[in-house]
Amino acid sequence: MSDHSNLENDSSTREVAEVKPVRRISKIWFIPLVALFIGMWMVYYQWSSQGPLIVISFPNATGIEAGKTKIKTRSVDIGVVKKIELADDLQGVLVTARMNANVASLLHKDSQFWIVSPRISLNGISGLGTIMSGPYINMAPGEEQEKSTHFSALSAPPVTPAGTPGLHITLNSNAEFAYKEGDPVIYKGLKVGEIEDTYFNFEERVVYYNTFINAPYHKLITENTKFWDTSGISVQLNAGGVKFDTGSLESLLTNGVTFGVPEGIPSGDVISQRTNFDIHSNYDEASEQRYKLSVEFVILVKDTVRGLHVGAPVEYRGLEIGKVLAINPPELNKAYLLEESFDIPVIIGIQPGRVQQSDDQRGLDYVKKQTLVWVSEGLRASLKMGNFLTGALFVDLQHYPDEKPSKISTLLNYDVIPTVSNEFAQITAKISAVLDNINQIKLQNIADNTNTMLLNMTQTAESLKKTSENFDHLVSSFQGEKLNSQLAETLNSLSQLTKDFSAGSENYQEVNQTLRTIQNTLNDMQPLLLQLNNKPNSLIFGDGIEEQRLEPKAAKRGQAPSPTGNN
Repeated sequence: MSDHSNLENDSSTREVAEVKPVRRISKIWFIPLVALFIGMWMVYYQWSSQGPLIVISFPNATGIEAGKTKIKTRSVDIGVVKKIELADDLQGVLVTARMNANVASLLHKDSQFWIVSPRISLNGISGLGTIMSGPYINMAPGEEQEKSTHFSALSAPPVTPAGTPGLHITLNSNAEFAYKEGDPVIYKGLKVGEIEDTYFNFEERVVYYNTFINAPYHKLITENTKFWDTSGISVQLNAGGVKFDTGSLESLLTNGVTFGVPEGIPSGDVISQRTNFDIHSNYDEASEQRYKLSVEFVILVKDTVRGLHVGAPVEYRGLEIGKVLAINPPELNKAYLLEESFDIPVIIGIQPGRVQQSDDQRGLDYVKKQTLVWVSEGLRASLKMGNFLTGALFVDLQHYPDEKPSKISTLLNYDVIPTVSNEFAQITAKISAVLDNINQIKLQNIADNTNTMLLNMTQTAESLKKTSENFDHLVSSFQGEKLNSQLAETLNSLSQLTKDFSAGSENYQEVNQTLRTIQNTLNDMQPLLLQLNNKPNSLIFGDGIEEQRLEPKAAKRGQAPSPTGNN
């Protein structure tokens, strides 16, 4: 009973368990769901933040590796190569690259791509930094508004990357000199630009050079700017002599173009867009472009035109007033060649700008009118030597008052300026005239007369010689006989004289007596001569000493007188 009651008490005190239904999804599944959401968000973020895919066409894939080769601009990574495959036509490779999202706005249609690697050229050494890091693809953003994802890479780095500040111009030339990409544009020794690329127009036979002038030097390009060649060493041989022109050291090794505004031309307005310019061979030719108009005349040369070239100066009293435009042109040659006396036609141009006249139609009319007036008053043209070293000729216009007045003539609508022979032709003509006069002399008659005269002179000389010998013989014989008789008489006289003065003769004794008398006289005169030698004035004034008289004194007694009169 007690146990039964205890059980009842326990059941009354035990709580009844509440049965709830079991949940089908456990909370632990939230962890993979969150991970899945994070992964999806990361994929979306990666997809939304990645840049566009671009395709670049290269000639070859040298140095490019998928997943490794970077794309850079200004040395900053902006993409990486993802895939490399051959082009469908097998003419190149297609490189697919993933670009950063922040550079999508830089993918203009004219953007440029090229491979940067070590490169050595005349313009210098570049790409040395890739020796350790390896080649990479460089990009130069374009300027066009249109975007693109397909590009063609350059085979070499561009001379002027897109976006570089400056001015693009086009130079053209039909001369023999040529340039290549990278050749410098020089201004007063400074490199201010480069030639970007060349193009030859087969129809025009003209080479065009796309050129870039760096800022701020592009402000030097004006509408009156002239370009000329400055390659290597230029040697000019003309009527002005020999002239050497050299550019900078860089232009000596390659080629080069320089520019400027020739003296006497206004600067003009600055060019702000692409413009075409001609390349002239030198500064002088470029400077000539300021004289655009010229009055054309014809001179008919009777002498040789060797040494005369197109472009030779036309001078008036030493001042250059024009140029030679053509020598023996075909149109004048056909019209004048069949004449009896063929003179070589030369077309010259007188430029109004060189004679202080306006370079327009009014200046042309004035120059033409004045020239024709001078022609009627004696203006003549002649060819003269400008330089003896080169032999170059020029056309000289001078007034010749002694020339007969000439009527104005024309040849195929060209007014003709009469000519006179040059100084060499005149000298040659005078020499020829002298030779002709000499040839006209009868030299045989002169020779015969000369021989006869020489024979007569020889005979006369022989006669004079014989006469001289006879005269000498006569004189010598006459003078010898007379001289012998005179010598004989003289010897006889000397002999008689010798006998007269020989020892024992009367004359000899007289001479001896005379010599003794002279000797005695000299002895007597010796005291007088001694006194005069001591006192020259003693004959006039005496000797100044009283003459002491010697008186005899009486002798003392007992003493005999002394011999001297003294005691």
